Amino acid sequence: MLRAGALAVGVLLAACQPAPAYKPAEEQAVTDPAAINPVVHFEIPVTDMDRAVRFYEAVFVVKLERREVDGYDMAFFPHADGRPGASGALAKGDVYKPTKDGAILYFDVPDIDAVVARAQENGGAVLYPKKDIGDASFVAEIADSEGNRIALSQAAE
Repeated sequence: MLRAGALAVGVLLAACQPAPAYKPAEEQAVTDPAAINPVVHFEIPVTDMDRAVRFYEAVFVVKLERREVDGYDMAFFPHADGRPGASGALAKGDVYKPTKDGAILYFDVPDIDAVVARAQENGGAVLYPKKDIGDASFVAEIADSEGNRIALSQAAE
């Protein structure tokens, strides 16, 4: 079942971007840009928006933009048009329940050690310590101020 807030945000995102030409799945090649990054938006459930905004702004050194969407309190991460990756928002409301179970979002960071330290300084906890996964990168997982599991990824230098 679609949540009203997610649907409203999806409609807003769709309205801001030209619709890609439709191709049946069997005709889409892996190199088709429309098939490479299918996730366009995420929402992280929170119970205390002020606390969560403080946590994410401090840990990821970003400024979130707060606004109400379809009756839900939201705080949007920065979004750079034309750049790879998805952006999203913190979301508070009756349909948003923080959890360590379920989907895990990976945040690309330049320095996992610094991000983990800032997370711990701001009420987060280490769930999975930094691990070298070979040529690809380093990974770690933290709990945010709301109890969500958040993953970190750092490209190997």
